Amino acid sequence: MGRLRITWERSAIGRPADQGRTIRRLGLRRLHQTVEHEDTPQLRGMARKVRHLVRVEEVP
Repeated sequence: MGRLRITWERSAIGRPADQGRTIRRLGLRRLHQTVEHEDTPQLRGMARKVRHLVRVEEVP
């Protein structure tokens, strides 16, 4: 499988607590931080839940 590059772009302040927890589970700690993960259905589901807060790119 490929990899996904996820960048945290918008603050989670004022959002439901589960969205903040999802951001943390993705490994993001600071705004504008970027992490890479293996592309799995579970990870895509988490990224979809907070798609309005992050940018997701496929890494070749």
